[in-house]
Amino acid sequence: MHLKEVTFHPQKYPVKNFYPFNLPLFHETKQVTFYSPVTLFVGENGTGKSTLLEALALACNIHIWRNNQRSRPEHNPYEDKLHQYISVQWSNGRVPGSFFGSKIFQHFAELLDEWAAADRGQLNYFGGKSLTTQSHGQSLMSFFRSRYQIKGLYLLDEPETALSPSSQIELLDILKNMSAAGHAQFIIATHSPLLMACPGAIIYTFDNSPVQQIQYEQTEHYRIYKDFMADRNKYLKQKGEK
Repeated sequence: MHLKEVTFHPQKYPVKNFYPFNLPLFHETKQVTFYSPVTLFVGENGTGKSTLLEALALACNIHIWRNNQRSRPEHNPYEDKLHQYISVQWSNGRVPGSFFGSKIFQHFAELLDEWAAADRGQLNYFGGKSLTTQSHGQSLMSFFRSRYQIKGLYLLDEPETALSPSSQIELLDILKNMSAAGHAQFIIATHSPLLMACPGAIIYTFDNSPVQQIQYEQTEHYRIYKDFMADRNKYLKQKGEK
């Protein structure tokens, strides 16, 4: 593993009533340790797993491609400040890496087209094709297959969003092979029970405070899918009666 652990410093938090500093989880969790090449963050929306993933990227000096030309009715000045109040520990010095988020991938693909307009060789890194001319799922897999060949730390936020089940299995194979090669470390926030099944992966649940390690079969995602597949009519009836 390149990244060994992250430590939280709640005594330094600037506020307690704004997200993410209002989450008990970020006050009660002291450290998260990474001792497997693949670590998975799981939990319901709003529990802080994606927020921590972005904070890790910034704390590790990994650039996050964003399209900041947007307006909001309300602005939270603290939502992207968590990285200032955590510290990271490396095993053998900092390594390069990348952050993937399904919401910002399209922005990156469009930037790549602009670079390729001046130097088409830029596309060779991604199979020689513009990512915007491929389907969303195809472009994601082209990105994954090329990017994760390089030594580094890779942070992925819900990569399954635009992937079919077979593509998720293909990504699972990439994670397994690249981590087994000993040069890539992955930290992934996901809702996919397929990706959660990655051999040797450590799963942390954000549904409890503090963050806790959990076994695959204990995840809510696994139990829901298992019950649904076993008897979908019974499962839907039970949900309808609640």
